[in-house]
Amino acid sequence: MKFTYLFTFLLFFTVMGCNSTPGEIKEDENAKATTVSEAVEPELDQASKIVNAAIERHGGELYTKSFVEFDFRNRHYTSRREGGKFTYERIFEDEENNSIRDVLSNDGFFREINGEKTELPEDRIKAYSNSVNSVLYFVLLPYYLNDGAVNKTYLGESTIKGTEYHKIQITFDEEGGGKDHEDVFVYWFNKETYTLDYLAYNYIVEGGGARFREAYNVRTIEGIRFADFINYKPIPDTKDVTTFDKLFEEGQLKEVSRIDSENVRVELLDL
Repeated sequence: MKFTYLFTFLLFFTVMGCNSTPGEIKEDENAKATTVSEAVEPELDQASKIVNAAIERHGGELYTKSFVEFDFRNRHYTSRREGGKFTYERIFEDEENNSIRDVLSNDGFFREINGEKTELPEDRIKAYSNSVNSVLYFVLLPYYLNDGAVNKTYLGESTIKGTEYHKIQITFDEEGGGKDHEDVFVYWFNKETYTLDYLAYNYIVEGGGARFREAYNVRTIEGIRFADFINYKPIPDTKDVTTFDKLFEEGQLKEVSRIDSENVRVELLDL
């Protein structure tokens, strides 16, 4: 799956229930985003303009000076970004009640077991790093869509549930794109608000497959937009994610899970 190493070290890659917390604002469905022409430089291609506008709509520069923490599937995650520096952590207890702390940063990855660093083979380092990245990637989308190894293609307009969207395909260069660079993502950005409401991706690991995700429980916390996702798979077995909006409208996708995280908290850092 396309949860590969993000490009300073690895390819870096939701979120609370219905109750509001301090600093949290439920999404205003009528909110208008800054127009593309206002949000980005005019010489950029259309796909890049839309992605830039979406990043700005979801939090913009706030991503680069934030501490974010949340719980996801009985594990606690944190993301600290200070300009170009980042530190991601995952904390949980294993089946033997050992306290596990995984740390990924610009300097690399390490694991602590009961407070002591442990030596790991290279394949485990990659696997654990990949696992941490995959969760943070989706939580902080669309922040990561402007890296140098990302290729954006505008696929035109699409209508889902009566709302018009810009449809953008994301692929990755082999150099810098990681071992899963062949995976393909498609993102649907609301034409009026530039919010990311739907996404789809295919993957080749673990037998391969494809998924479509629909955002819900959208909220803004300290200026950063978060969403949970309903996770679907295609009833006709296909990896052509460019068709998933059509399949969704036709009822040809089946819900398989909910991608929910809890207790989201954001602290904006003084840099």
